[in-house]
Amino acid sequence: MTDPEHRDLDKLGQKLDEVRRREAARAKPAPPTSLGIAFRFATEMISALIVGGVLGWFLDWVFGVHFLVIVFFILGAAAGIRNTMRAATELNAKMASAPTAPAVKDEDGEER
Repeated sequence: MTDPEHRDLDKLGQKLDEVRRREAARAKPAPPTSLGIAFRFATEMISALIVGGVLGWFLDWVFGVHFLVIVFFILGAAAGIRNTMRAATELNAKMASAPTAPAVKDEDGEER
């Protein structure tokens, strides 16, 4: 290869690297908002309670007893709490691994 061709290829490689860096930065998901976190926790809890209650009601209806709805509602609550704790652990791990924002300096040059 001649020298001008080599420089052109280097420039092209640098441009491709720059585009790939921009695309990788754009592809990163945004951190979850407070509303998103609250919605996820509420969904985890409510869905487990509903599933436990409906399953208990159905089993009460099938077997003709009147206590399984309470038992399965309590089991659903326990499952909901467990799922919410698991989701909180997952979100904490994501937040800990995410890069922190750079420090902001005020007019005096001190970091806030």
